[in-house]
Amino acid sequence: MNLNKVYLIGRLTQDPDVRSTPSGQSVASFGLATNRVWNDASGQKQEQVEFHNIVVWRRLADIAAQYLKKGQLLMVEGRLQTRNWVGQDGVKRYRTEIVADNFQMGPKAAGSSRDSSAQDSAKQSSTEVKEDIPVIQVEETGTDSKEQNSNQTQTKEGDEDEVVPF
Repeated sequence: MNLNKVYLIGRLTQDPDVRSTPSGQSVASFGLATNRVWNDASGQKQEQVEFHNIVVWRRLADIAAQYLKKGQLLMVEGRLQTRNWVGQDGVKRYRTEIVADNFQMGPKAAGSSRDSSAQDSAKQSSTEVKEDIPVIQVEETGTDSKEQNSNQTQTKEGDEDEVVPF
């Protein structure tokens, strides 16, 4: 049995470049940078960066074009594929790419927005935008869990709109 599976977590080096094939399929390509940090024999911190070529097809290409931006954190799942062709100068060229089957976007960077009009209006309304994070407080009642569960499951007719703790 053989396996060709790649998982990468890194940052986009460029916005996706989206094209269409003659048959109408969308294809997007972009770069992804990953790094490795270690201490060498003398204790000095070393860092090595690798650059990967990513290709996505069909609906995934459309999603990439809509949501992915340079610098964004991304996890890519796919397979390695090497293409070859003869260039205009007659030299045979090779390119190894990760053909992505799936990707997952990382957390949104602070202050970034995918919608430029929303970003512009936010700049006009305030210089600093803070996201309100709701705080959920749980009060302990002193009843044992069996009694509490039986109280929660008993409902009267017409009480459908009550807030039920979860």
